Amino acid sequence: MINKPLLGWREWVALPDLKLSGIKAKVDTGARSSALHAFEIEPYRKGGERWVMFAIHPVQNCCEMSVECHAQVKDRRIVMDSGGHKQRRYVIETQMVVGQTVLCAEMTLTNRDSMIFRMLLGRTAMDARFIVAPGESYLQGLPDEHTYQGLVID
Repeated sequence: MINKPLLGWREWVALPDLKLSGIKAKVDTGARSSALHAFEIEPYRKGGERWVMFAIHPVQNCCEMSVECHAQVKDRRIVMDSGGHKQRRYVIETQMVVGQTVLCAEMTLTNRDSMIFRMLLGRTAMDARFIVAPGESYLQGLPDEHTYQGLVID
């Protein structure tokens, strides 16, 4: 048997570059890219590079709490959602922590207020690092800041 971490259909993910210690993510092997809930998206320049500021409601079903995030823009792409709708989205690259696994992956920014999960973890980010158990939930637990400080990015 291959020794890979086991994921449920939903997991906690930390995004330390964005100062988000835990966000519930839907694990979606049918989605090519990962997506993060974002609103009030504002592009700007910093040192000649493209950056984006955005706000996020990190807690499911709660629009009162919001966090302001900043990230360098990697790209802008046309992305098709599960309903077949195309949208031009900003793409960032950020560190993600799932359980004891630290990785760097691309993520598109889109408003997910109408969706149950604020984040979608797509198959490109998982990149054959995990085995998915679709009948299970939160197998990796809530990321603990102390467990991922000093870990090497996979």
